[in-house]
Amino acid sequence: MARTIAKDHDEKRALIRKAAAKVFAEQGFDRASMSLLAKEAGISKANIYHYYGSKDALLFDLLDTKLAALLRRILMVDIDGMTPREALQATILEILLAYEGEDYEHQVQSTLLGLLPDDQQKTLIGYQRDMVQRISQLLRLAQPGVFETNKSQLRAATMSIFGMLNWYYMWEPAATPDQRREYAILVTTLVLDGSAAL
Repeated sequence: MARTIAKDHDEKRALIRKAAAKVFAEQGFDRASMSLLAKEAGISKANIYHYYGSKDALLFDLLDTKLAALLRRILMVDIDGMTPREALQATILEILLAYEGEDYEHQVQSTLLGLLPDDQQKTLIGYQRDMVQRISQLLRLAQPGVFETNKSQLRAATMSIFGMLNWYYMWEPAATPDQRREYAILVTTLVLDGSAAL
């Protein structure tokens, strides 16, 4: 008889992923044993194996869940009726809001993605590529004619946006939604108008 899935199955997996992000970020992947991960999650070692067969499977699920959710949030920003500038700013803000409370996950993404097998890396990099493509599209619309003939500059400008966003959690880890909104305005203004516009 097949084992039934517990009602709190998804919640327990989310709890384990959160604990794993903290342990992986603080201890490193090699030093993070399944026993240590189980202890951080507040469950038994036997129980953690019920949800994840290995550290590698847990690392992939952590990053796959994080990046897939972030991509969904970016693509679901309702930009109907917005100017291209407003659409870019709204999307930047959504990224900043998504980063709130995910400092450990962000650190794991930045440092451990390369430990995964090539096929899993390809999946995760695909999410990242789609995010970059979305910001590039919005940036091009907000600056018509500027990037049409220079794709390398468009990519550089797009990655500069992600550079500013990806390190915000280090500068302002306790930033409020209002502070994140202010920073989204700052990033948009810097990229579209330059510092003189500030």
